[in-house]
Amino acid sequence: MYVYKGSLIRGKLIRRYKRFLVDVELDDGRIVTAHCTNTGSLKSCLVPGAPVYLSKSDNPARKTRYTWESIYLDGHWVGVNTSVPNKLVYEAIKQKLLAPFMAFDRVRAEVKFGGSRFDLLLENEEERMWVEIKNVTYREGPYALFPDAPTARGRKHLEELIRAVEGGDRAAMVFVVARPEASFFAPAREIDPAYADMLKEAVSRGVEIYPFRTRYTAQGASLADLLPVEL
Repeated sequence: MYVYKGSLIRGKLIRRYKRFLVDVELDDGRIVTAHCTNTGSLKSCLVPGAPVYLSKSDNPARKTRYTWESIYLDGHWVGVNTSVPNKLVYEAIKQKLLAPFMAFDRVRAEVKFGGSRFDLLLENEEERMWVEIKNVTYREGPYALFPDAPTARGRKHLEELIRAVEGGDRAAMVFVVARPEASFFAPAREIDPAYADMLKEAVSRGVEIYPFRTRYTAQGASLADLLPVEL
């Protein structure tokens, strides 16, 4: 489980703008501007008036003291801070809480491979696995979908994961699905057909996919079960 540092502050979303900023009305009536780490479109998440949680930084050098952490939609908290999934998966693998990765004894973050830098490298005495982590906030009906905007960077990561498999290593995409009400995971073909095609090709060439349903609260986030995948 990933635990937030300090207590989160509750408010209501007013608007998102300039990609990295959101205005929020706090429960005490004050209006503050918070940093949005998510560079995607946040399609299906930008609901004015919806409850949100912010964290507050004590760093005086920051231009915005608040960071947008989550939003309450369809009866669940949806995590939008893209730095949380990496920390969550890293800790879960180190603590041997995730069945697909139980065999690995060593975990390193931000390791260079070719022209990319993967989120994690897992190792044991016999093999190693390269892992890339993505946050999933977009939902339509029973499907959690990725990406919510075209992503050339995402396709590059898939190409590098294929190269890792060709070189004799294992490779995996971990999708942290922040929509616990979803029943399936699928690529968002209507948004980025090239990514959908590349993901399907990557799987056919040995890249593993693990979409973990994730639950967020005011205290933190935890990974739950794996969703079925439809490519």
